[in-house]
Amino acid sequence: MSTPTTLPEWLALLESRHAETVINMGLDRVRAVKERLQLQFTCPVIMVAGTNGKGSTCAMLESILLRAGYRVGLYIKPHFLDFNERARVNGDLASDAMLVEAFDAVEAVRGDTPLTYFEFTTLAILHLMSKSPLDVAILEVGLGGRLDAVNVIDADVSIVTSVDIDHVDYLGGTREQIGFEKAGIFRPGKAAICSDPVPPQALIDHANAIGADLWLMGRDFNYSGDKQQWNYGGRGQRRNALAYPSLRGANQLLNASAALAALEVLRNELPVGAQEVRHGLVTVELPGRFQVLPGRPTVILDVAHNPHAASALNQNLGNMGYHPYTFAVFGSMHDKDIDGVIKAIGGSIDHWCLATLPSPRAASASELAAKVQATVPDPHEKTVNVFDTPAQAFANAMSRAGENDRIVVFGSFLTVAGVMAARKSSLH
Repeated sequence: MSTPTTLPEWLALLESRHAETVINMGLDRVRAVKERLQLQFTCPVIMVAGTNGKGSTCAMLESILLRAGYRVGLYIKPHFLDFNERARVNGDLASDAMLVEAFDAVEAVRGDTPLTYFEFTTLAILHLMSKSPLDVAILEVGLGGRLDAVNVIDADVSIVTSVDIDHVDYLGGTREQIGFEKAGIFRPGKAAICSDPVPPQALIDHANAIGADLWLMGRDFNYSGDKQQWNYGGRGQRRNALAYPSLRGANQLLNASAALAALEVLRNELPVGAQEVRHGLVTVELPGRFQVLPGRPTVILDVAHNPHAASALNQNLGNMGYHPYTFAVFGSMHDKDIDGVIKAIGGSIDHWCLATLPSPRAASASELAAKVQATVPDPHEKTVNVFDTPAQAFANAMSRAGENDRIVVFGSFLTVAGVMAARKSSLH
């Protein structure tokens, strides 16, 4: 069978294979293919895990380091519209040709080792980056940490942003179990940064057991601030009079502090000046993280899909000022704590537009409607409507919202991606 020659063909092949490959928790297969690829990085590697906040932390690191003139590789996921969003080299998306070449390289050495879609694409993107002339690589961990395919690389600095309940089927149902999984990216003798203000004891114990250099929020680094500016304090470095990150939201200073702690660890290899930090924070962009679109009614895109993220989203909505009505476009995977998400944000929503997502793992819109009606107080004053797609749910919200109202699109990457795609096609 000949190998595909275009990126869409490759992705279709990997998806068809993935359906037949059982998700086998373990890194032996990935490690074997990594060895055959002779995959290694000659530049510092920063790895970022966490329940929420990892994408924001990666984006801030990339933005600051690019401002400082470094050649930066970033692996981030999932993608909204194009697979290429997952691999950025020097601030630009990897081209189809670069990705096809990387997929060919993995396929050439894979032999009969079965790899899931995620394992295969991770190895390909890591290979692509290792062959690019980079000064630093930033790698976002997908699920958990210990058994994530990214973890076949040894990071120079590891960050765990937050630890909360998510992916219970794979990671366990308590913060202690999940904290242990995320701490799996720590390495002996290397910096292990945790920006969760209340880190699970299991994470601390694991870091100490393997001899990692643990940096804890409040002990080894912290932040302070007023309405105008904020300050970072680390073990041996202070950064004062910083601008707030352009990423909006309650937890962004925790994420920014973790990023600055990582830069403090690497300050001999990758020195960064005050001006570059300020500019990097002010110009950082990350789609779908409390992203407020221009125009009216106000539209907010947020990939909040667990109670911890929904509670932060709710807080951010509360800080926005007055809007007569708030419409929610919401879709979710079946295995999420849907009741917890609805409970966290329900008080801010007047009208629910519920969507079935294009995934076998999705909860149906009618299931979501039953949960909203059971969870939200005074459901009679609120409207609840069901739709087959996020695009239809969004179109309905747009048709009913007044220009001073707001529409918040959340619940899953697929909810936000569906609305992004619909908006993109309506603009063309």
